[in-house]
This record gives sequence, structure tokens and C-alpha cells, in this order.
Amino acid sequence: MFESDEVSSIEWDFIHMTEQEEDLIYRMHRLVGDRWFLIAGRIPGRKAEEIERFWIMRHTKVFAQRCKFTRLKLN
Repeated sequence: MFESDEVSSIEWDFIHMTEQEEDLIYRMHRLVGDRWFLIAGRIPGRKAEEIERFWIMRHTKVFAQRCKFTRLKLN
């Protein structure tokens, strides 16, 4: 039987970007859409998978709720 090495997106650790990286990601996304490899090519040291994961985490309700819950739990 085939076993997958994929990790559920719910289990991802949040990817931290600098303010400049975030700004560039948003600007590039407006220009080229979800061509993560093109966006990553403009940010030294970042991979396309990281950029895509960051985008998903920022734009998915599940992650927004998870972050909100985590913040409430810490306070």
C-alpha cells in the first residue's frame, strides 16, 4: 500500500517573513498570481514552497482561527 509523506497543512508551523518580504509577496502576487517559483526568485533564501505555505496560512480561515485561538490561550 502507498504511504504519503505529506503533512497535513493543519500541522504546519507558521512561517515568519520580514515586513519587506511580506510586502514583496503581496505586490508580486498581484502581478503574477500564484506563481510561487517566480515570487521566490525575488526573495533570496526563500523557496517556492515556503512562499506558498505562507500565503495559504495568511489567507485560509482555518489558520486565522488557529492563530486567534493560540493568541487567546497565551494571554
